[in-house]
Amino acid sequence: MESDRGEDYALMLNRDAQVNLVRTALEVMPRGSQIVFVTSHQAHFINQTATMDAYEPVARSKRAGEDALREMTPELDEKGVSLTVVSGDMIEGTITATLLDRAQPGALEARRDAAYRLYTVEEFAAEIASIVNREGLEQAHTELVGGAEDFLANNT
Repeated sequence: MESDRGEDYALMLNRDAQVNLVRTALEVMPRGSQIVFVTSHQAHFINQTATMDAYEPVARSKRAGEDALREMTPELDEKGVSLTVVSGDMIEGTITATLLDRAQPGALEARRDAAYRLYTVEEFAAEIASIVNREGLEQAHTELVGGAEDFLANNT
């Protein structure tokens, strides 16, 4: 969405930076640590459900980041570090939702209608915090937060 940043900007931000951070952090993370990767439903389900044209490069780059981290699970297992993916819908009041609504007027209202409601930043943050150190999560578990029903219906 930041077209002035260059063609590879979204991948550098949403894939490469994530992988570099994890590789660096693994050097000092103790066994039992948890990595939480936050993404959007639009990115998580991009291979099954189309998204808005303005968001597609971002969604594909975020999905690439998620896939790259999932590919690291053997290394994470060896270090005793878990990965959890938290996928959420559009978040009320965020710059991304605002920019998407400007690029495609009515997009926010349409997403709100499809999801029945959108989380606030505070509500979504609480959901992310609730997954930290949750017992019994499988490696690379995906937690879907709010509004995923229509994405799941397209995923079958």
